[in-house]
Amino acid sequence: MKKKARMTHVAGAGSNKEECCALCRLSDDDPVMFGEKVTLKEHKFSVHYFCLLTSCGVYQRGEEGEGVFGFLVDDIKQECRRSARLTCSFCKGKGACVGCYVRSCRKVAHFPCARKNQFVSQFTGLFPSYCPDHSPTQSLCVSSDLSLPQSCSICLDSIDPVLSYSVLKCPSCHASWFHRDCVQHQAHNAGLFFFRCTLCNNKESFQEEMLRMGIYIPERDASWELEANAYSELLEVYSRCDALNCVCNDGRMHSAKSGWFEVIRCRLCGSRGTHRKCSGLKVDTRDWACNDCTQATDGKASLVASPQGGQRRSLLSKRYLSPIRSSISCKRPSLPVRSESPEEILQALRPQLRPDSVQVEVDGDQALSAGLELVRRADFDPTHTLSVRFNDDQQTTFPSSLQDSDTARQYFLKLLVQQIQDCVVFEGPDGSKNMALDSQALREDLYFDVGCLLALSLAHGGPPVGFFSRALYQCLFNYPANRPLAITHMTPDTHFTHRVSRIAEAQSLDDLRGVMAASWEYLELAGCNRPISSLEEREALVEDLVSFTMITRMQLPLQRFREGLQTLGVFDQVQLFPSLFCGVFCEAADRLTAQTVGQIFTVNFSQQEERLSRETPVISFWRHFLRECEVGRSSISLQDLLHFATGAEELPAAGLLPSPSISFLHPVEEREEEREGVRTRRDEGLFPQCVPSSRHLLLPVSSSYQAFKSSMEQAVSHHVHLLPTES
Repeated sequence: MKKKARMTHVAGAGSNKEECCALCRLSDDDPVMFGEKVTLKEHKFSVHYFCLLTSCGVYQRGEEGEGVFGFLVDDIKQECRRSARLTCSFCKGKGACVGCYVRSCRKVAHFPCARKNQFVSQFTGLFPSYCPDHSPTQSLCVSSDLSLPQSCSICLDSIDPVLSYSVLKCPSCHASWFHRDCVQHQAHNAGLFFFRCTLCNNKESFQEEMLRMGIYIPERDASWELEANAYSELLEVYSRCDALNCVCNDGRMHSAKSGWFEVIRCRLCGSRGTHRKCSGLKVDTRDWACNDCTQATDGKASLVASPQGGQRRSLLSKRYLSPIRSSISCKRPSLPVRSESPEEILQALRPQLRPDSVQVEVDGDQALSAGLELVRRADFDPTHTLSVRFNDDQQTTFPSSLQDSDTARQYFLKLLVQQIQDCVVFEGPDGSKNMALDSQALREDLYFDVGCLLALSLAHGGPPVGFFSRALYQCLFNYPANRPLAITHMTPDTHFTHRVSRIAEAQSLDDLRGVMAASWEYLELAGCNRPISSLEEREALVEDLVSFTMITRMQLPLQRFREGLQTLGVFDQVQLFPSLFCGVFCEAADRLTAQTVGQIFTVNFSQQEERLSRETPVISFWRHFLRECEVGRSSISLQDLLHFATGAEELPAAGLLPSPSISFLHPVEEREEEREGVRTRRDEGLFPQCVPSSRHLLLPVSSSYQAFKSSMEQAVSHHVHLLPTES
């Protein structure tokens, strides 16, 4: 049952418009800002529609016609009692019913107070609200040949061209900027079917972005379409003879139903007419064009077909884009899992993945080429499971171990991330890459493709990215927020960095002016070729140059890269929890430790007491063996052991699924013999076994640590020889 927007409706006759909302305690009746105000006279209370939608403790449990649009009266009263105990973070009054959706945040407010203090309430999905500290933001994304707008594209009043809560922009053309209140009024008037960008006319991505930024789009027709007889004049047809000499005895306004004196209209413009007799036409003529249209078409007047034979293919037409959902969804009871780690967040994206597989052919070790070929397919769907196959003509580089689908996919994603780090869209030292400006990469839309591949890798169980610089992460996700970049964030040993460094190192005003004169072309390009009257102005100049070099001139690459990261919703999650994901993008994977490897496995002991008594010492052997692998007292490494047990060479950013587990391998036949009065058990020949697809490890039940260690090293060492060698 979908919750749909309604026309203004008051339940019960003779409602009192001054009656206060039971949730926010205001009597305002402004459908644009607060939604429809519904008065239930028999229950003696009123409520705003938006207050209901954004309240944390009330859900639409009834049918469409029950209560207030499906919100049951008892539920509304219960929410009033619940919120009466909560104090608004802003006005300090009771009755705060809107809370920040981030679990760790404790800010609550009345809906009007929340809106006044820059809360963003999203009127879709679960109807979450976000306080200013956690609310979604927009990024400045304009190409170098597009200046920032100075006026609102809706009301045409001047605006400060700085994206904020009050100033939003179109995500498609980036040229349409507008006040939040203006675009909310436009959405209220236009409705779902006519709400679009006023400049580029984009509808789908525009509506999706406005919903994300807290604009309510009513699911109804436009207000001007609902006005009675609003377009009645359009039903009138032109019926006047415009011939130079009208010969009709009844005058120019007369039009017979047929014959010589029926007025026929111009087939091109429809705004000129003539009697057949007055223009010397045949009595059955119906195809006629007026003089103006004939001259405009050089005497070849004909009905013009639409130049669009089909839908225009945009830059993103090759991408998988899901259609926009309706702006109004059912607000039903739900308990979404609030994630506290990037692993949990990425795992929450996995339900999107479908069992349908897509084949990825990798020639040699060319993982990046195979990935680009994949995302550039016309039928590319990121929700399909990756089925990877390595092709090697010599059949020497890649052994049979990569025939396992999960192992091949993990190895492909590892190679992919490594090769993306070294591709032309990034520059700088390993592990701290900035984005590079490459004209050919722009023409090929490589920035989008690389962003898409990184999102694909994270969602499909690939390794952490780990090579972003902190500056690049800040440029992409604005974290830390609003912190200026410094010269130390620039890529070392580049032409621009040398130029800015010389300006920053100038010791006197004359030195500064001399360096600026030598770099006047760069300063002119950056819009910083201004007169300097004191050495104190040097810091502001350097800050402007760093901002130009790393942000302004990189707007298009950064924007396309962000749009690629939108694949499977990865970008939205990172933008919502930037502090959690900083380590995934900016820090190299931590070195495996015995404690880390031990914690990822769940131990399944036997139920039988006799077997349990034999298995307990084996776990001690296992933990001791992990410590020896860590410090180098074993012939194998923790990475070799992890790959043997799980098929993964390193821990994926999304964690290992299914969760790795351990059980025990007992001898099939336990033979005991008497030897010098001592009973011994033969347990040689038992080796660990693994099932990589289910990440299940069987540990041999051994009587001594040396026997356990020997069997583990032999089995894992044999497995290591089957692994692909690093190039």
